[in-house]
Amino acid sequence: MPDHNRHRLPDQLRANLRLVFVGTAASTRSAAVGHYYAHPGNRFWRALHEAGITPRRYRPDEFAALLALGIGFTDLSKTGAGMDHEISRQSFDVVGFRAKIATYRPKTVAFTSRKAASLFYSRPTTALVPGRQPSMNGFPEVFVLPSPSGAASGHWTLKPWRELAEWITESDG
Repeated sequence: MPDHNRHRLPDQLRANLRLVFVGTAASTRSAAVGHYYAHPGNRFWRALHEAGITPRRYRPDEFAALLALGIGFTDLSKTGAGMDHEISRQSFDVVGFRAKIATYRPKTVAFTSRKAASLFYSRPTTALVPGRQPSMNGFPEVFVLPSPSGAASGHWTLKPWRELAEWITESDG
């Protein structure tokens, strides 16, 4: 799918969030309806609740309400939409993402796919193991999560999501 600004999902960011979820780019469905992780086959909202990150299961159209829980959202591509392989490599803005994180200073960043993390780290997806990543000086704690997309079912596990929930609970205390 070609990159168009109409696919842009608004960042949901403010200073000192507990957690920011970072995707590669909006799915076609998310871009169409304007909600993060909106495809009915996406496990994101169920995983948040089942892992213990949220007190209830939220719907995609409630994504902005998670700011009240200290949870924000952004993507590495704010103009692309579709599956990862459909998004123009030029639309990924890792430098801009790093600047957002430096500005808003969340406690934890969680990439919702190994692809997003591989773009951030400039490493192949095969080199990234889901879960908490080694600390980087001056950057929040980073987790790499298995993609909740239905298209990534073969790699799905809730375990790293639960590890993230435990870390968030511990760091809040």
